[in-house]
Order: sequence, then structure tokens, then C-alpha cells
Amino acid sequence: MSAILVIAEHRGGALREATLEALGAALGLAGGDGRVVTALLADDPAPLAEPLQGCTHALRRVRHPDLAHYNPELYLPVLADIITALQPAAVLMPHSSQGLDLAPALAGRLGLPLYTDCTDLEFCDGRFTIRRPVYGGKVSQELALRPADTWVFTLQGGAFEPAEPGAADTKTEDTTLTDLAPRHGRVFLEQIESALEDVDIAAADILVSVGRGIGGPDNIPLAQELADHLGATLSCSRPVADQGWLPKSRQVGTSGKTVKPKLYIALGISGAFQHQAGMKNSGTIIAVNQDPRAPIFQVAHYGIVEDLFKVLPLLGERLAG
Repeated sequence: MSAILVIAEHRGGALREATLEALGAALGLAGGDGRVVTALLADDPAPLAEPLQGCTHALRRVRHPDLAHYNPELYLPVLADIITALQPAAVLMPHSSQGLDLAPALAGRLGLPLYTDCTDLEFCDGRFTIRRPVYGGKVSQELALRPADTWVFTLQGGAFEPAEPGAADTKTEDTTLTDLAPRHGRVFLEQIESALEDVDIAAADILVSVGRGIGGPDNIPLAQELADHLGATLSCSRPVADQGWLPKSRQVGTSGKTVKPKLYIALGISGAFQHQAGMKNSGTIIAVNQDPRAPIFQVAHYGIVEDLFKVLPLLGERLAG
């Protein structure tokens, strides 16, 4: 197949982890014979490019002072020129606020087919097969796409393994722009940071997550005790955050954070599709719920149908032992 182009995303002077996930997907598509090209647009691409070394076959670093922050009016003409010259089989980018803004505009400008929020990508016999959630994540849709010269895809966060350094021999090409398309409607003003969070649940290796079944705020310390016992971080489902039993920063799900810990323990969480979307790619999922029909058991590797208050002390002993 022809090359796979990945559009790198950065924010606040740091490369975003989702870019490495897109590279992992691209390298999987390219196989042993394909070629992965990464486009990095920035005012100073060199520091941002360091994590990309060994994760892409070719790295195109485009430099201009106005590219310090994402602006679609500036990104579009630069990327359109790269795609026109490269003619890649696919253009990949994260399914982020930037990707949701950039991908449709890029596909529309070049007349390319587009699919968003992909959780799986395969290329066989000259055509792509994709998997993506529909109906708010209640159903997973699998599609065999018609052949096209170039496809544009956005990839769901946490759905693909990040590329590991050493997967490719990277050759770097630098371009310094002296002129960019004039700005018409959008001008970057400032980056507003969210309120400082007490913890980053997305960075945790082990999560103990509580749902409505915990009963009330007075029982939260029981789950915290298990988390402390395991060296884990405490997280929650949306009802717990909505009730104010735990901060919003601890919420897992589509309206919270997408997490991918090595171990995820769900206590009293029914597992609606919004919650599953935020944790289903965890390494190992253990679910405790009194309802044997709870949706959480559809994604759990191990399930316990029992009163969580009976299970909690036993679970701590077994897992820590």
C-alpha cells in the first residue's frame, strides 16, 4: 500500500499521547512493506519531535512562528499541499477537539472520504475495514469501505497501542515557511487551562472505581482503603461525580476521562455504554455488582455477582497477596 500520513497534535508545548497511538495504528496498517509519514507543524518542531524518533519512517517538520498553536486556517493549506504531493492511502489523526475540527475541513477541501472515531482499522485486498461506535456507543459498527485513493480517519483515544521507539528508522525533513495563508476568521488568543486536578486518573496503572452501588459518601473510604492497599487511584462513574461524592476529575467515561490502566476494578458500577467507552480497553477488568445482567459484565474479564461490601475485604486480601 502507499504511505500512511499521521498528523501530529501538540498542545501547550508538548506532544499529545494520542499522536503516538495514531502512529501505532499507522505502523500496524503499513506492516513490513508500508511507509508511515508524520507531519508536525509548529513554531519550533525540534523539541516536540523527540518522542517521534523511531516511531515513524519519515518526519516532516514544518516551521513557522504562527504555527505555535493550532489554527485550521493555517493548518489546512499546509496539510493539503503535503497530502496532494504524498498521495497517502490514509490520513490519521486523533479523535480530539482538534481532529474533529481539522479532519472534516481537510476531507472537504480535498474531496476525500472521511470516517471518525474509529476503534479498529485494517487494510486487506486493497480496501479498509473499520470499526466505530454508533448510536452514542450502544452499538459497534463494522464497515468494509469502498476503494479510494486516500481516506481520512480520526482515531478514538485509547483504542490503539502507542508506537514504541525503535519500530521504524526515522528520516527527518525540515521545511521553514516564509508565508502562510492570510487569516480571515480565526485568531489564537490564549490557552485557558482547566482547574488544577487533585489526581490524573488517566496516568494511573491501577484504578479502583466506584459507582452508585457504593451507596453514599460515607462508604467511599471503604473503596479508598482498597485503593491504598493496592497502590491504586480511586475513580468513579458519572452518578458518583454528579452527586459530589468524588470530584469531577475522578470521573471515567465519555463525559469524564478515557483511561487505560493495567487493572480496573469496578465496584457497584452498572456499566452504561458511556462508562464502558472510557475504560473498556483496560488491561484487566474486574467487576463487582449484585445485578448479573449489569452491562459492565460484558467487558469485564472477571465478574463477581455479590454485595460489594462483602467482597471488598476479600478482594483486597486476594489481590494484595
